[in-house]
Amino acid sequence: MSPAGPLAGLRVVELASENAASAGKVLGDLGADVIVVEPPGGAATRAIGPFAGDRRDPEHSLWWWYYNTSKRSVTIDLAAAPDAFRELVRTADIVLEGERPGALAALGLDHPDLRHDALIWVSVTPFGRTGPRAHEEATDLTLLAGAGPVWSCGYDDHTVAPVRGGGNQAMHVAGAFAANAALVAVLHRDATGVGQHIDVSMHAALNVTTEGSSVTWLVAQQTVQRQTGRHAAVLPTTDVQVLAADGRYVTTGFPPTSATDFRVLLDWLAELGLLEEFDAHPFLEMGVERGGVDPRADLGDPLAEEIYRTGRDAMVFLATRMEAYPFFVAAQERDYQSGIVHTPDEALADPHLVARGFPVEVDHPQLGRPVTYPGAPFLMGATPWAIRRRAPLVGEHDAEVPGP
Repeated sequence: MSPAGPLAGLRVVELASENAASAGKVLGDLGADVIVVEPPGGAATRAIGPFAGDRRDPEHSLWWWYYNTSKRSVTIDLAAAPDAFRELVRTADIVLEGERPGALAALGLDHPDLRHDALIWVSVTPFGRTGPRAHEEATDLTLLAGAGPVWSCGYDDHTVAPVRGGGNQAMHVAGAFAANAALVAVLHRDATGVGQHIDVSMHAALNVTTEGSSVTWLVAQQTVQRQTGRHAAVLPTTDVQVLAADGRYVTTGFPPTSATDFRVLLDWLAELGLLEEFDAHPFLEMGVERGGVDPRADLGDPLAEEIYRTGRDAMVFLATRMEAYPFFVAAQERDYQSGIVHTPDEALADPHLVARGFPVEVDHPQLGRPVTYPGAPFLMGATPWAIRRRAPLVGEHDAEVPGP
């Protein structure tokens, strides 16, 4: 177990669920004592694959492993032993749950039943706990589609259906809102002594993270269109995803605009012996001479527009004549916002991510070896993040909690 984190001393009681697991992971990895409550035999989410070594049992779910790092597990049958849950809640700063609205109330174990003055209760449900849609069924797919993100994801070819982003995005987005709101509530409680109920709608959280899509519709009454490898927009923008010389895809990013950008691009072409092969290079030299271009201020200036287009064309030219990774590295070294399309394995091995500490080795004594995990979802220098222990076995900490 790693040293105490910035949330050390904060106790979170989490009812195991698909909706709330991500928020509990964030709080646990930041040092809170997160006690995940499972039914006897283990939480239903332990059945979500894939499974380590293709061994389909509750202790080998990779889903469970990832979303339950830094937590402790206790087993409680809420219907048969409600007092055990009540006792545990009395020790909590935060209760985190994603139960179907009304399910806990039917057991007499909801926020109004168990609240005390300083308790912070966080609910994460598809449409919030109240309102006309509170009891609608939902999945990650339907939430992403209904809230808007799917509309913005896909390809320039609109005969291809929109694409659902992978990686349990509905849960992650809602989990970020839940964790942040819980910590704001802790600050409020510490100042006032008063807790509160936080009601997180996954649908609403997704809708306000559609970048400009929702705002464009609400303010301008315009609909954005999905585009390959770039932001959705009302009007099509220039393609930035390019097949490199080795058959892998890169993203060229924003083209040069400053005089320095154009000079760096000219030098890059010359360094590779490609300057004369790129026939339009005189326009890059004009970009240097005129001090750069501003694609907004210079709109309507034919020469400026041609210089701007040439800068983009030069980036594409370089990408198609280089292998993907060397292009990506060289462009980043020159301060261009380029990217590369990695497989998951390639991403974990990428030197840039390795240098930032993204791959994390987590000890699994039951396997006799460590396992590589994705690391911090975000980096905060003053509040260090760490996976403090592997995910718990079913009821592993029954003998330890509840307790002060």
